[in-house]
Amino acid sequence: MNEDICTLRVDARQMICPMPLLKLKKALNQANNGEVICLIATDPTSKRDIVAYARLAHHQVSYEENDGEIKFMVIKKAG
Repeated sequence: MNEDICTLRVDARQMICPMPLLKLKKALNQANNGEVICLIATDPTSKRDIVAYARLAHHQVSYEENDGEIKFMVIKKAG
């Protein structure tokens, strides 16, 4: 995952559900359309919640898991 393109970075490690999702929503509210939010979480539930929310809201989302960390890249939808 190329973190160089991240406009906003959110560290949600050691936070349990629903805090990583709430942090993402706050970052999306601050971001402009097309900007990239990178979020790191350690709560395994975050993967399900963040992917489901991003798809429901029509944002692009991808993630990778490594050593107990989940790194999300969310591109804010246009419009």
